[in-house]
Amino acid sequence: MTTTEKPEIGQSAEANGIRTNYLEAGSGEETVLLIHGSGPGVTSYANWRLVIPGLAENFHVVAPDMVGFGFSDRPDGVDYSLDTWADQTVGLMDALGIQKAHLVGNSFGGGIALRIATQHPDRVGKLVLMGSMGVPFDITPGLERVWGYEPSVENMREVLHTFVFNQERIDDELARSRYEGSIQPGFQEAFSAMFPAPRQRWVEKMTVPDEELKKLPHRTLIVHGREDAVIPVSNSYYLEGILQNADLSVYANCGHWSMIERNADFNRQVRDFLLES
Repeated sequence: MTTTEKPEIGQSAEANGIRTNYLEAGSGEETVLLIHGSGPGVTSYANWRLVIPGLAENFHVVAPDMVGFGFSDRPDGVDYSLDTWADQTVGLMDALGIQKAHLVGNSFGGGIALRIATQHPDRVGKLVLMGSMGVPFDITPGLERVWGYEPSVENMREVLHTFVFNQERIDDELARSRYEGSIQPGFQEAFSAMFPAPRQRWVEKMTVPDEELKKLPHRTLIVHGREDAVIPVSNSYYLEGILQNADLSVYANCGHWSMIERNADFNRQVRDFLLES
C-alpha cells in the first residue's frame, strides 16, 4: 500500500502547488479517491487503513493527506479553506492523470467532496459521504473537543472516546500512539491554526450553498453512525433531502467512525454501491 517502512507515508506528487503525500493501491479501471476527516494528528492512513485493502480488490484507490494534515507539505502562508483542499484534491487527480473518480469523504472530507462535485461535476463519478460536513449545523460539544485539542495523552483519549460508540475500542496504547502522532513536527502547529475559537465560523466556512447542492445529479450514498457525537446525524437527513439522487444508511450502535466501528458493513456497502451500474 505504501513505498516506505512507515505506512502513513506513501508516494508524493505536486497537487496545485502543494507537495502531497498519498497512499495508492489496486489497479481497477475506475478510481476511488478517499478524503479523510479533520481530527488531531490524522493521516489518510489512520482514517482509511481498514478500507483501502477491500476497495483495492475492485478499484484503483488513492488516499491523500490534505494540506495541514499528515505528511503533505505545509507551505508558509497557506490558506486553510474548503477551496484550498478541494483544489489540492483536483490537482492531485490532474497530476496522476485521473480524469474522473468516485469520491468518498469522511466528515470534513465530505464537505470537500461536495465542493469538488459542485465545481467539477464532470470529474466526479459517485459520491459517498460519511458523517459529512458541508451543510449548516450548530457545532457540537464533540466537534469543539476535537478541533480544540491541546496535546496530551489524556486529551487525545477524550477525543478518541468522542469518536466512538463502543468505548472499549479506546485503550491506553491507542491514545498514546495517536498522541505521539499529533506532536510530530508541524502537526499541532498547523492544526491549532486551522480551527481557532470561536469555531462555529469554521463549520460555516465548510458549508456548500443549498442551491449548488440541489443541482448535483451524482448518485450518492450517505452513511452516518446513529450515535455520532461529532457530526449530528441530522446532517445526513438534511443531505438526503436536498440531493437529487441520494440514499441514506444510518448505522446503529455506531459513533463518528463508521468505517472502523462498522467496518465490514461499511466496506461491503460502499463496494457494492460503487460497483452498481
